[in-house]
Amino acid sequence: MPVADFFCGNCSEQFELKSKKGMTVGSKIVDGAYASMIERINSKDNPNFFFLTYDKSKWEVRNFMIIPKYFFVSDMIEKRKPLNQNARRAGWVGCNIDLRKVPESGRVFLIKETRIISKKDVCSKWKGTVFLKAKKSDAKGWILDVMRCVDAMHQDVFSLKDMYAFEDVLKEKYPDNRFVKDKIRQQLQLLRDKGLIEFAGNGVYKKATL
Repeated sequence: MPVADFFCGNCSEQFELKSKKGMTVGSKIVDGAYASMIERINSKDNPNFFFLTYDKSKWEVRNFMIIPKYFFVSDMIEKRKPLNQNARRAGWVGCNIDLRKVPESGRVFLIKETRIISKKDVCSKWKGTVFLKAKKSDAKGWILDVMRCVDAMHQDVFSLKDMYAFEDVLKEKYPDNRFVKDKIRQQLQLLRDKGLIEFAGNGVYKKATL
């Protein structure tokens, strides 16, 4: 398609592919014009993204990952410096996709380190976050931020007190919100109801395995 690499005739979803040589996908992906990218991900027909890495010498796919479109928000698109005056496209501003801001649950691997992931596992992980598709941008932003906070804790079991440690970080991002702890608890309850985390009682949670 003119504005996307792939189109599914069954679900009418669009997909764009970013690929590179190498062992891992990495933390940042170089993309095109910043303004066009922001407009694209904020549009009603924004695409899902495939990320592929390959070993050209072996003709081997190393990783093949899809990130559903509802995980893309403006703050994960990083503006690059304008090209200097001597460049052919002087003043042009490109962008990077900052994958560090995508929660683990939004990284759906079809192939990981050359290992093919079963269709059942792929579909299960995809369906586990599809509820985000119906969320408005403000509500989705809070959910994704709390997801990232959960990911930042490397242990599988964590407490509400552990989550409150991110209060200052979230206050900085949402300065007009005076009830950050309440919002944290609200998002944890939503993630629990959607099966992304489990509540063990007494303010203790456990990460679910998707």
